[in-house]
Amino acid sequence: MTTRPVPPTPPQDRFDHRMTVFRSGEEFLAAALPFLTEALAATGEPPPVAIVAPANLDLLRDALGTDAKHVGLVPHTEWYTGSAANAIARGAGYLTENAGPGGRVHLLMEPVWGGRAGRSPRETAEWIRYEALANLLFAPLATTALCAYDSRVAGHAIVAAARRAHPDTGVYVDPVRLAAELDAVPLPAPPADAERLPGPAPSADAVRTWGTVQGLPAADVELFATAVTEAAGALGPLDDTLLWGDAPACVCELRVARRVDDPLAGFVPPPRVEPEPGQGLWFARQVCAYVDVRDEGERASVRLQYG
Repeated sequence: MTTRPVPPTPPQDRFDHRMTVFRSGEEFLAAALPFLTEALAATGEPPPVAIVAPANLDLLRDALGTDAKHVGLVPHTEWYTGSAANAIARGAGYLTENAGPGGRVHLLMEPVWGGRAGRSPRETAEWIRYEALANLLFAPLATTALCAYDSRVAGHAIVAAARRAHPDTGVYVDPVRLAAELDAVPLPAPPADAERLPGPAPSADAVRTWGTVQGLPAADVELFATAVTEAAGALGPLDDTLLWGDAPACVCELRVARRVDDPLAGFVPPPRVEPEPGQGLWFARQVCAYVDVRDEGERASVRLQYG
């Protein structure tokens, strides 16, 4: 690889969240190579990592030449393997285990918009939320991330939405405002025959029994029941608990006697793997396909969809 030297940049102390859009291999390299050159010149950092499409990994290997051995190359299909909340957990875990002091590392990241993230407006909204909330979650860290969007796969609407989640685009929107816009889309009303569980908190046994009747396999029943009870424990006394749906799309709505004002509720990684008091929403977000929080006056509803 032949590139112009990049002078070392002053150390940063906050998350540097960038975005680039490409529509060809040449455009991808035109953005990726200067970013990786900057990373390799940075002092006090571990090797940069490129988490991109397999075809783009091949382009990088050829273009980097002998420098390729100094860059982590990861197929994005091996990184983005679940929900947006799973991606947050993986990113946080990687930074904890591999980043330099203060979280210093350069990450080139290409979302899999041809997979789960782009398969429906529902999924797209979750991933745009992830991009927006990353600005808050990782704000204290000196991580530099370049999110690469292939417009041939993502399309104009997704690219336009993603620009609003990246501070370097000129159309950046405050993450809390952007999350509120996504939450303004109303959820379908619970069906009239939804099962109502008594008490201020759902019983794990009651959820297990209901999930088994609806057709969830035993392992999934256990995960769903744990997600429901952990989330309920984190939220406090409930006004109501409703259950509906058939496997795998089993749904539980927890109606809370207070607002849940924190946009990061359930997104902040816990210090330990095992759930602790107050961390139940994190567990629920990791095992459920969707967790929707809606504040309604002085109350809130938290809807968990397992599959």
